[in-house]
Amino acid sequence: MQRVTITMTDEIADKLDRFMKASGAQNRSEAIRDLVRRALTTRSDVPPQSACLAVLSCALDQSSRNLAGRVPQSRLDRHDQNIAALSIPLDHTTSLEVAVMRGRVGELTGAAESLFLERGVMHGSLALIPIGEDSQRHAHGDNAYEHTHLKVQSAF
Repeated sequence: MQRVTITMTDEIADKLDRFMKASGAQNRSEAIRDLVRRALTTRSDVPPQSACLAVLSCALDQSSRNLAGRVPQSRLDRHDQNIAALSIPLDHTTSLEVAVMRGRVGELTGAAESLFLERGVMHGSLALIPIGEDSQRHAHGDNAYEHTHLKVQSAF
Protein backbone atom coordinates (compact mmCIF):
# COMPACT_ATOMS: atom_id res chain seq x y z
CA MET A 1 0.00 0.00 0.00
CA GLN A 2 1.12 3.54 -0.66
CA ARG A 3 0.62 6.58 1.53
CA VAL A 4 -0.81 9.58 -0.35
CA THR A 5 -1.35 13.00 1.19
CA ILE A 6 -4.18 15.13 -0.19
CA THR A 7 -5.50 18.59 0.54
CA MET A 8 -9.22 19.39 0.41
CA THR A 9 -11.51 22.25 1.31
CA ASP A 10 -13.34 22.25 4.62
CA GLU A 11 -16.62 21.73 2.76
CA ILE A 12 -15.34 18.59 1.00
CA ALA A 13 -13.81 17.30 4.25
CA ASP A 14 -17.17 17.75 6.01
CA LYS A 15 -18.94 15.86 3.18
CA LEU A 16 -16.31 13.13 3.37
CA ASP A 17 -16.88 12.81 7.13
CA ARG A 18 -20.64 12.53 6.59
CA PHE A 19 -20.07 9.90 3.90
CA MET A 20 -17.72 8.05 6.24
CA LYS A 21 -20.33 7.91 9.01
CA ALA A 22 -23.15 6.93 6.65
CA SER A 23 -21.12 4.21 4.93
CA GLY A 24 -19.60 2.75 8.07
CA ALA A 25 -16.03 3.46 6.99
CA GLN A 26 -13.66 3.38 9.96
CA ASN A 27 -11.58 6.35 8.82
CA ARG A 28 -11.08 8.84 5.98
CA SER A 29 -8.55 6.62 4.20
CA GLU A 30 -11.04 3.77 4.02
CA ALA A 31 -13.76 6.11 2.75
CA ILE A 32 -11.49 7.65 0.11
CA ARG A 33 -10.31 4.21 -1.09
CA ASP A 34 -13.95 3.16 -1.49
CA LEU A 35 -14.87 6.31 -3.41
CA VAL A 36 -11.83 6.07 -5.71
CA ARG A 37 -12.44 2.37 -6.40
CA ARG A 38 -16.07 3.12 -7.33
CA ALA A 39 -15.06 6.04 -9.55
CA LEU A 40 -12.46 3.96 -11.39
CA THR A 41 -14.98 1.23 -12.23
CA THR A 42 -17.55 3.68 -13.62
CA ARG A 43 -15.25 5.61 -15.96
CA SER A 44 -16.48 6.02 -19.51
CA ASP A 45 -13.02 5.47 -21.03
CA VAL A 46 -12.81 1.81 -20.01
CA PRO A 47 -11.61 -0.24 -23.02
CA PRO A 48 -14.61 -2.16 -24.43
CA GLN A 49 -12.56 -5.38 -24.65
CA SER A 50 -11.77 -5.37 -20.92
CA ALA A 51 -12.96 -8.49 -19.09
CA CYS A 52 -15.47 -7.91 -16.33
CA LEU A 53 -18.28 -9.19 -14.21
CA ALA A 54 -21.44 -7.12 -14.44
CA VAL A 55 -24.31 -6.82 -12.00
CA LEU A 56 -27.38 -5.57 -13.85
CA SER A 57 -30.49 -4.55 -11.96
CA CYS A 58 -33.77 -2.95 -12.95
CA ALA A 59 -37.43 -2.78 -12.08
CA LEU A 60 -39.80 -4.15 -14.74
CA ASP A 61 -43.45 -3.54 -15.45
CA GLN A 62 -44.22 -7.16 -16.37
CA SER A 63 -47.52 -6.18 -18.01
CA SER A 64 -45.75 -4.03 -20.61
CA ARG A 65 -45.71 -5.49 -24.17
CA ASN A 66 -44.64 -9.06 -23.38
CA LEU A 67 -41.66 -7.84 -21.37
CA ALA A 68 -42.10 -10.81 -19.03
CA GLY A 69 -41.24 -13.10 -21.95
CA ARG A 70 -38.60 -10.97 -23.68
CA VAL A 71 -36.33 -10.49 -20.64
CA PRO A 72 -35.87 -14.22 -19.91
CA GLN A 73 -35.38 -14.83 -23.65
CA SER A 74 -32.65 -12.19 -23.75
CA ARG A 75 -30.87 -14.07 -20.93
CA LEU A 76 -31.17 -17.31 -22.92
CA ASP A 77 -29.78 -15.55 -25.99
CA ARG A 78 -26.71 -14.66 -23.89
CA HIS A 79 -26.55 -17.94 -21.96
CA ASP A 80 -22.75 -18.04 -22.26
CA GLN A 81 -22.50 -14.67 -20.45
CA ASN A 82 -25.16 -15.14 -17.77
CA ILE A 83 -24.00 -16.56 -14.46
CA ALA A 84 -27.12 -16.04 -12.36
CA ALA A 85 -30.46 -14.25 -12.50
CA LEU A 86 -33.00 -13.39 -9.85
CA SER A 87 -36.54 -12.11 -10.29
CA ILE A 88 -38.27 -10.66 -7.22
CA PRO A 89 -41.99 -9.88 -7.46
CA LEU A 90 -42.76 -6.49 -5.88
CA ASP A 91 -46.48 -6.27 -6.61
CA HIS A 92 -48.96 -7.72 -9.13
CA THR A 93 -47.14 -6.34 -12.19
CA THR A 94 -43.71 -5.11 -11.07
CA SER A 95 -40.57 -7.11 -10.40
CA LEU A 96 -36.99 -6.37 -9.49
CA GLU A 97 -34.62 -8.18 -11.87
CA VAL A 98 -30.97 -8.84 -11.01
CA ALA A 99 -28.51 -10.57 -13.33
CA VAL A 100 -24.84 -11.38 -12.85
CA MET A 101 -22.95 -11.66 -16.12
CA ARG A 102 -19.40 -12.29 -17.32
CA GLY A 103 -17.90 -10.95 -20.53
CA ARG A 104 -16.38 -7.90 -22.15
CA VAL A 105 -17.28 -4.36 -21.04
CA GLY A 106 -18.56 -3.32 -24.48
CA GLU A 107 -20.81 -6.36 -24.92
CA LEU A 108 -22.30 -6.23 -21.44
CA THR A 109 -22.78 -2.46 -21.48
CA GLY A 110 -24.53 -2.76 -24.84
CA ALA A 111 -26.83 -5.50 -23.56
CA ALA A 112 -27.70 -3.44 -20.49
CA GLU A 113 -28.39 -0.30 -22.50
CA SER A 114 -30.66 -2.25 -24.87
CA LEU A 115 -32.61 -3.59 -21.91
CA PHE A 116 -32.86 -0.18 -20.24
CA LEU A 117 -34.38 1.30 -23.43
CA GLU A 118 -37.25 -1.21 -23.45
CA ARG A 119 -40.67 0.20 -22.60
CA GLY A 120 -41.60 -0.96 -19.09
CA VAL A 121 -38.03 -1.05 -17.75
CA MET A 122 -37.53 1.33 -14.85
CA HIS A 123 -34.51 2.31 -12.75
CA GLY A 124 -31.84 0.38 -14.63
CA SER A 125 -28.37 0.15 -13.15
CA LEU A 126 -25.16 -1.58 -14.23
CA ALA A 127 -22.14 -2.15 -11.99
CA LEU A 128 -18.93 -3.37 -13.62
CA ILE A 129 -16.25 -5.31 -11.75
CA PRO A 130 -12.86 -5.58 -13.49
CA ILE A 131 -11.46 -9.12 -13.58
CA GLY A 132 -8.49 -11.06 -14.83
CA GLU A 133 -7.83 -14.78 -14.94
CA ASP A 134 -4.97 -16.65 -13.32
CA SER A 135 -2.52 -17.82 -15.93
CA GLN A 136 -1.47 -20.89 -13.96
CA ARG A 137 -3.70 -23.95 -13.93
CA HIS A 138 -3.79 -25.94 -10.69
CA ALA A 139 -5.81 -28.51 -8.74
CA HIS A 140 -6.87 -28.83 -5.10
CA GLY A 141 -6.51 -32.30 -3.53
CA ASP A 142 -5.99 -35.72 -5.08
CA ASN A 143 -9.16 -36.08 -7.17
CA ALA A 144 -9.65 -32.45 -8.09
CA TYR A 145 -9.80 -31.19 -11.65
CA GLU A 146 -7.35 -28.68 -13.06
CA HIS A 147 -8.64 -25.10 -13.27
CA THR A 148 -7.88 -21.40 -13.01
CA HIS A 149 -9.48 -18.65 -10.88
CA LEU A 150 -10.93 -15.27 -11.70
CA LYS A 151 -9.16 -12.43 -9.94
CA VAL A 152 -10.97 -9.21 -9.11
CA GLN A 153 -8.79 -6.25 -10.05
CA SER A 154 -8.84 -2.83 -8.42
CA ALA A 155 -9.34 -1.00 -11.76
CA PHE A 156 -9.70 -1.52 -15.51
